[in-house]
Amino acid sequence: MKILADAHIPYLKGVAEQFGEVEYLPGNQFTKQAISGKDALIVRTVTHFGKEILEGTNVKLICSATIGFDHIDTAYCDANGIAWRTAPGCNANSVEQYITASLLYLADKYRFRLEDKTIGIIGVGNVGSKVEAACRKLGMRVLLNDPPREEKEYGQNEGDREKSIFVDLETVKEQADIITLHTPLTKSGKYKTYHLADTNFFNTLRKRPFIINSCRGSVVDNPAMKAALKTGRIAGAVIDCWENEPEIDRELLQMADIATPHIAGYSADGKWTATRMSLENLNSFFAAGIYPIRLMPLPEPHDPVIDLTEIEPDKQLAYAVWHSYNPMEETANLKADPDKFYWFRSNYPLRREYGAYYLKNANPKIAPLLEQLGFCFLKNS
Repeated sequence: MKILADAHIPYLKGVAEQFGEVEYLPGNQFTKQAISGKDALIVRTVTHFGKEILEGTNVKLICSATIGFDHIDTAYCDANGIAWRTAPGCNANSVEQYITASLLYLADKYRFRLEDKTIGIIGVGNVGSKVEAACRKLGMRVLLNDPPREEKEYGQNEGDREKSIFVDLETVKEQADIITLHTPLTKSGKYKTYHLADTNFFNTLRKRPFIINSCRGSVVDNPAMKAALKTGRIAGAVIDCWENEPEIDRELLQMADIATPHIAGYSADGKWTATRMSLENLNSFFAAGIYPIRLMPLPEPHDPVIDLTEIEPDKQLAYAVWHSYNPMEETANLKADPDKFYWFRSNYPLRREYGAYYLKNANPKIAPLLEQLGFCFLKNS
């Protein structure tokens, strides 16, 4: 088997070779000539894979180490016998960590209790479901909005809809203090999400919510969000995904409470999982029969033990979460040098999820919540 893999996919070099002959190139060097003799591609979102690059090649499978597939012309692939696979949910825990850290930051900055707030989650797939679980653990009231999932699970009969766990978008706009978006980007169809949060969306909000976008940049109309911030229709913004990346709106960047370079899902754990899922997709499609698949170990975090001895009980939750991940350093870096948007992504430091950290001396009232989030505890601590 001949494989071409993106050289920037972590934890892949040295293990993909168990499936055949592997060549590595930066994603922006995936040309028709480069892929023509390959059986499989392992890719990120850098290059668009459609007729112009795939026609006449030998490619049988595209494995994307991402949850989305905007970069794959799926209709062309399906029509021409080219299989494609993604890694759904690979970074769900990472995005949840990002959201939780951001919520704790907003609560600290604006002096409110998360237990007193209602959060509206728009899009309740792999990521949204993780965010939902975390928000419930934090004591928040949660509103769920996902029309495609609601239709699939409850049908279109009005009587069945009465049993739904979901609410409509108007209810979210009316009741939510915080709105977080976790939808795919779709530009057409019944449930189009392109500019879902547009001028009308912001103008018809009943409260002054905080808006969090960590899904796709164009789900939010960025100029409309900027106008909503200027007029006070929203209280603040957390933005990880931007329109026109890397040429993001500099004014909006400076206005955001948290502003990061599309890295919410960039934990080492999430990247490792995406690589594992890509190799599993290769194994399954080509019936390679490699069991178990050899994988690289994850590196340990630099400071895995979190000692809460000197931390006040009501601050231990935020302290522990921010020790694992704090978006404010990234915010400061991006605001200081937005021209390095892609550099920050390509040179992202090691970030591990909660399970890589061990707590000691946690307050007995806080310890159960920290354990529910996924932190480990040192014995006899």
